Amino acid sequence: MSDFSAADQAFRDEVCRFLEDALTEELRRVGRETTGVFTAWPLAKPWHEILYRRGWAAPSWPKAYGGIGWSVVEQYIFASELAAAEAPKIPVMSLRMVGPVVMRFGRDDQKARYLPKIRSGEDFWCQGYSEPGVGSDLAALSTRAVSDGDDYLVNGSKIWTTHAQWANRIFCLVRTNPGGKPQAGITFLLIDMDTPGITVEPIITMAGDHEVNQVFFDDVRVPKANRLGDENDGWTVAKYLLEYERSVAHAAAIRAELTHVTHLTKAEGLSSDPEWRAKLAELEIALDAYQGIEHRILSAASRGETLGPGSSILKVMSSELTQRVTELGTEIIAYHGLPVQQLVQPDRANAEAIVPPEVASVMPRYLNARATTIFGGTNEVQRNLLAKLVLGL
Repeated sequence: MSDFSAADQAFRDEVCRFLEDALTEELRRVGRETTGVFTAWPLAKPWHEILYRRGWAAPSWPKAYGGIGWSVVEQYIFASELAAAEAPKIPVMSLRMVGPVVMRFGRDDQKARYLPKIRSGEDFWCQGYSEPGVGSDLAALSTRAVSDGDDYLVNGSKIWTTHAQWANRIFCLVRTNPGGKPQAGITFLLIDMDTPGITVEPIITMAGDHEVNQVFFDDVRVPKANRLGDENDGWTVAKYLLEYERSVAHAAAIRAELTHVTHLTKAEGLSSDPEWRAKLAELEIALDAYQGIEHRILSAASRGETLGPGSSILKVMSSELTQRVTELGTEIIAYHGLPVQQLVQPDRANAEAIVPPEVASVMPRYLNARATTIFGGTNEVQRNLLAKLVLGL
């Protein structure tokens, strides 16, 4: 899919005009200085509110639930232009993850209760999936939910819980049947984070980010009315959610990162160095190849085809390209990368900058990107899937 239609190009122009008017320099700065996967919610929320007022907060939602009803291609264009403009990276746990599963599996009262507040940003969700010692084997989770009248009593913990420090709700996989096949005993719960017995402990990454946390549940009482889907059928809900976890639009974000690295090359007087020009050219070629695959998969998705192994291809290539680009950035800034400067998290000390502002985010981005080949399904697992689904091994 090398070319967009005239209608799609007109839509792109409309998005660009909107971004030019609505994306203030302060919001662009927040986007540029985001060193993690998502912008901290207190800093991303003002941008979410602008999109909500415009009616563009939930581009993937159907009109029946307050969405826009955009096509797959329009969603891709919108996401790509946001990345190219360096807008704040709005976390996906609410709009792109729990929202669709509530639409699919929720009762009418649950849809009425949760969906409007997800779309407006009044509710902010985190994801309770991963657990200590479980790794990528999600079916081996051990957080228990024991029936107690009209409630469940939940005990256990979740780890690597993104932005739990700001979330007022968590969607959570728990074990309600410890016997039999592991996948058959899991239930999907919607839990208020202010429920007694929930404790959030920060995990500070090597990049200095407070992006993830460990969440502990100690006799947390959850009404059974907060269950999504049937008891012991949470695996079905979880698999459906995973279809929405990954985005097709990564090339624009990687290209924005590469553009920043190119500017650093010029600033350091390296743009005429043949070795550095070759390194940049190699990444440009790899990114062009990746974008071609992205467009091909997008074209299939626009025809209603499932991503299939394409999802694994995109995950492996985008994560490894991100790592290569951020690694080149650290090579360019050299010793300026030694002090890791925390920039935009609202709970950090307001210290004086000790490196030039244009390079302050380079090392934190590089360090944070080390996790891209692990989260969302490790690249080793993705390659195993490709070996099976594509090569038949």
